[in-house]
Amino acid sequence: MKNHHQKKFLGTVVIGLQSLFCLVTAGNLSAQAISNNFRIFPSSTTQTEVFITVHPSNPDILFSTANTISFTPSFFLSEGIYVTTNFGFSWYGSDTCKGANVFFHGGDPGITIDKNGAFIITRLGRTPFYGLYSHFSTDMGLTWSNQKNISTDDLERAATISDVNTASLFYGRTYTTWVKFIPPYPIMTSFTTNGGSTWSAPKQVNNPPQRCAGGDISTNKQGHVFICWAGVTSVSPFSEVHVGVASSSNGGIDWNVKEKAFDVSGIQGVLSSKQNIRVNGLPRIAVDNSEGIRSGWIYIVTSEKNLSPAGNDPDIILRRSMDSGNTWSAGIRVNKDPVNTGKTQFFPAIHVDDNGGVNIIYYDDRNTTNDSSGVFLSRSTDGGDTWIDYEISDHNFKPAPIGGLGQGYQGDNIGLTSSRKILWPVWMDNSTGIYQVWSTKIDLTRLSINDEIQIEDFMLFQNYPNPFNSSTRIEYSVSRSEKVKLKVYDLLGREIITLVDEVKPSGKYEIEFNASNLPSGVYLYSLTAGKFSSTKKLVVIK
Repeated sequence: MKNHHQKKFLGTVVIGLQSLFCLVTAGNLSAQAISNNFRIFPSSTTQTEVFITVHPSNPDILFSTANTISFTPSFFLSEGIYVTTNFGFSWYGSDTCKGANVFFHGGDPGITIDKNGAFIITRLGRTPFYGLYSHFSTDMGLTWSNQKNISTDDLERAATISDVNTASLFYGRTYTTWVKFIPPYPIMTSFTTNGGSTWSAPKQVNNPPQRCAGGDISTNKQGHVFICWAGVTSVSPFSEVHVGVASSSNGGIDWNVKEKAFDVSGIQGVLSSKQNIRVNGLPRIAVDNSEGIRSGWIYIVTSEKNLSPAGNDPDIILRRSMDSGNTWSAGIRVNKDPVNTGKTQFFPAIHVDDNGGVNIIYYDDRNTTNDSSGVFLSRSTDGGDTWIDYEISDHNFKPAPIGGLGQGYQGDNIGLTSSRKILWPVWMDNSTGIYQVWSTKIDLTRLSINDEIQIEDFMLFQNYPNPFNSSTRIEYSVSRSEKVKLKVYDLLGREIITLVDEVKPSGKYEIEFNASNLPSGVYLYSLTAGKFSSTKKLVVIK
């Protein structure tokens, strides 16, 4: 929570999407898969920086947390304990983790449930108990152990996870990772093998050439552990410029480190359009532990801008590794709204469900004004090649800083998990007057039906943007395999360029038309496929 660092030739074809993507909003059939939004633990306490996890053997049990902040009658900071044992029909808990010593809790929680069903929470301490502490509960959050010291480091939030993969050599081990705020600002780790009763001595993972920020952690079915973090610039606003990755195959004892796994252009700073809230481009990580064909793939998601495929406003960017983190793909733009329209996506959380679906939630203002936000889900069932966007919030809110907690602070992350083919997102939203934890149930079985919608007709859609300066996007749909031609003409009927001339299978496609060499004016674009033909106008303005 502390803010310490914080050719282009005419007609270039960019993308052909082989599967349908759609924007789902209220009123569409697909929206039936998304329930109404609700607060999981309504209160008069500010709740922010939210996470959620599921019991490894009982899908009815979910555990969520938040930074909890009270200003009256005096300032108080703790960690929310929010639990459901009946699959979300009701929640119980408290805005205060009651593990002693209650008066010296410092927030920034990380949570997990281990193989035995023990709830484990890590959090910061306050004067005189600086450092990282943990508590455990063996009665589903009703009571908590006394604090266990993990480290005396000065740090921000630690990320915490349990290895609940039964085939793992380290089944049941719980790991936590953080950035130590002493030069060279390295990544640190510790683990427990007894449900949080004791922890291993902190271990320094790397010796970075420049300071680290963030830190997130995941495990695969074999028990390998993966940590990612951002490498940031040495001066304010400490922008994220690359992502580092470390892996351990022996339970966190030794680490293979890639300080610069790939370059990024993070969004660390403030969003002036949103009341100067503080945002970041810190990476989040997830591993596919399904039985599917992409089992073992690793995914890292960030918020970026000004580095392709991100535009000049914040976008959600995914990279993936198919070889245990040794090599990484180029960036994949997750949100499917048009590029460079001034719309802002930030604070992604990522989760891979039991069927290998990659799910990412994030704040997004594409359907509201720039000073407000909704919450979107992007889902891919082919390892990130194609995405479908869904708006999962049923109302928007106007982000604003929480006074007294550092420049622009409104919380730095949101959370996502799944159980019984239901996605459980959590996010903070101040629409009631203070930030509270909100959620909704997302039925993956209904979403998957819409993922497989069949194209019932050939269609040519209006280009966007229109009018445009140098480039625009043209979408069209094909109902059956057919020879497709897409051409651009001037108003005298003279052909400018052929964009498509090939057989296309059923699906929806998108192509970029670069008109930087054309003068201003009105042009025509025409699609023919079998007996189908359609023509529309586009306008170039220089």
